[in-house]
Amino acid sequence: MTDPTLERWRLLLGEAGSACLGGQGLDAQAAARDAAMDWLYGRDEDLRRRGVRQSGGRHGGTGESTLTTVDWLDDITRLFPKETVERLHRDAVERYEIHDVVTDPAVLQRIEPNPALLRAVLRTKHLMNPQVLRLARRIVEQVVRQLTDRLATEVRSAFSGTKVRRPGRMRLARNFDMVRTLRANLGRYQPETGKVVIETPFFFSRTRRHLEQWQVILLVDQSGSMVDSVIHSAVTAACLWGLPGVRTHLVAFDTEVVDLTADVDDPVELLMKVQLGGGTDIARAAAYGAGLVDQPRRAIVVLISDFYEGGDPRRLVRVVRELVAQGSTVLGLAALDEQANPAYDRELAQRLADAGAHVGAMTPGELAFFVAEHVGR
Repeated sequence: MTDPTLERWRLLLGEAGSACLGGQGLDAQAAARDAAMDWLYGRDEDLRRRGVRQSGGRHGGTGESTLTTVDWLDDITRLFPKETVERLHRDAVERYEIHDVVTDPAVLQRIEPNPALLRAVLRTKHLMNPQVLRLARRIVEQVVRQLTDRLATEVRSAFSGTKVRRPGRMRLARNFDMVRTLRANLGRYQPETGKVVIETPFFFSRTRRHLEQWQVILLVDQSGSMVDSVIHSAVTAACLWGLPGVRTHLVAFDTEVVDLTADVDDPVELLMKVQLGGGTDIARAAAYGAGLVDQPRRAIVVLISDFYEGGDPRRLVRVVRELVAQGSTVLGLAALDEQANPAYDRELAQRLADAGAHVGAMTPGELAFFVAEHVGR
């Protein structure tokens, strides 16, 4: 029986790693996994040059591979765990640009939606005919629903109100102020029983955050590198939309500016309208956002971009400085997704920070808490 560790190395290295098995062959399932992996990674020129993967697809003892994309999807779903399948999907569409993974109706009808496929749909939907686009929308709807369900919980938590140390009228166990109650009743401590007799209990009161007259303006860079932030901005805007007293705007930009606020309550429809790619004019978007501000001291302008400016950086810094001077809160985010791994122009980001903007990277949940803290002041 083949050692499982050695077999994994053999699958990782391809045919070039056959020596790992000491002359033993792969069993039927391992050979099938090997063929499925080579269908994808065998097309990697760098691996072929180094002899790690052979060109044309390995055959695993069953003859030259003739897998179609549909066959391959069926095989990997059967042969690998879900996490591995999602990684293979991601590499297929993002690393090797196998567009029929998201543009072939036969594939779309059977594929399991996941975030990698959502990103692929947004990048390739301009290649799709109406029939394929309808099928692709299923991927968008399912993944967005999952993201919204997760984020909605965080948003509700952020805006649910905080406990304050003043007497409350609602005498509920969850509002019981133990520290204040013990301090006020220490004079009734009974040494013989080791207990404090509580005559006057105290409770926290809960204050609702004051949400009146606040604007949250999300300006989202829709260049190709910002696809994750575009997705999570749409979901975040939808979750903020239903909050009383918070008026949410969502604006997408490249060299043009598109106000998507009319669709902010429907993140699926919104994402289907986004056009990824193109240049970047951040200054133009910032100026548009500044024009939306009604009450400067009740406005939060969130600029989500990698800050690689194709327009006028001096104009961008000037607009941000003017927003801050009039009392608006400006937040510059280099990333808005679940990992919040930033990649951005640090020099321009520093100039924006010097102009008074808060600059960093956040997850959507962290953005919700940031907004809640400012709105609640």
